[in-house]
Amino acid sequence: MPLTATPEIAEIIDDLRRQIETLSRRVAELEGEKSPGSPAEPPAQAGSGVPSGPASPEISEDELIAISAALAAYLGVRAHIRQIRLIGSRLWAQEGRASIQASHHPYS
Repeated sequence: MPLTATPEIAEIIDDLRRQIETLSRRVAELEGEKSPGSPAEPPAQAGSGVPSGPASPEISEDELIAISAALAAYLGVRAHIRQIRLIGSRLWAQEGRASIQASHHPYS
């Protein structure tokens, strides 16, 4: 039975396209690519105590709350977060793949 395009399906498809565009922009921002129209970061002031170096992406309040909740669930107590750094290492991805592959038992 062929699918016929109804107004509801067209609306759902349009909504999905908008969501994909939004997610694509978020991914680009999180990967460090600046989207057109995003504000430039102010330069670090000399003597401000802020080390100059590679700029780190901003962490939103929602992301900070999620990290804090995950730490509290893992540790069993509320932790004080002093610093969060994004580490660009492929080691985590490699370790995750090794863990998944080790969990498979192809000959059992």
